[in-house]
Amino acid sequence: MNDLHQFYSKLKEAAGTGGDHIRTVRDLTLIDLAADIHLVIACDSDGGIGPKERDLVNVPGEVLGRFATRVPLMEILASGARPMVVVNTLAVEMDPTGLAIIEGVRKEAALAGLTDPGSITGSTEDNVPTVATGMGVVIVGLVDQRDFRPGGSQPDDRVVCVGLPKSAPDDEVSLDDPEIADTATTLALAGLDYIHDLLPVGSKGIIHEQDALAGSAGLILEGEAETGVDIHKSAGPSTCLLASIPPSRLDELRSAIKQPISVIGTLVEG
Repeated sequence: MNDLHQFYSKLKEAAGTGGDHIRTVRDLTLIDLAADIHLVIACDSDGGIGPKERDLVNVPGEVLGRFATRVPLMEILASGARPMVVVNTLAVEMDPTGLAIIEGVRKEAALAGLTDPGSITGSTEDNVPTVATGMGVVIVGLVDQRDFRPGGSQPDDRVVCVGLPKSAPDDEVSLDDPEIADTATTLALAGLDYIHDLLPVGSKGIIHEQDALAGSAGLILEGEAETGVDIHKSAGPSTCLLASIPPSRLDELRSAIKQPISVIGTLVEG
């Protein structure tokens, strides 16, 4: 306990503030390493989805590995952070199920530049036979405060949904679905200087994330979503994202992104 106290004391001294050094921002955990540098942590889990006999949603292990990694990876990238390490915790045996899942993890991580084998680590269950698939993924990244995007929305910004919310078992969610957002979409959006904030949508649906995006900037969302997008529907493995942009850049965004783009509302001061 004393060693832990000394560790946090050193973090506090390095940051040069008297505040707490571990905090949450939306679904992210931030640890202050220095005055303007933060460790950013995102995670997700899946159960009953995979290739085993008792899985309720049957998909190949590699597909599971890619979607499971995609969710926290998109959260890290959307925040402006750079992913550094991917940790996969698999409640299955290494061979054959674990190997297939890890291959998917590696392929998805590589899309964000994580090609060094040392950037992927994890564990499997090789003592107890498993009849259903379970896994978790934790991604650790670094960000400079100047690049940290959450809370960057501005009054009069339009909030748009990029992609469509889809989720198993109601929908068949495939890696090549042109209507869903993915890691490449997130990277493209993160590279646009007129995107003020960016937030992947998960199982709670657009209606939950739109309030989180607005609230993090001290704003409220007004107006109704365009027809064709269900704000209450689960987006499962982050099949869509919310972005806040100036209304004058809407056409530019539609030209830059191939996925469907729907206006959700306008941000105003409360």
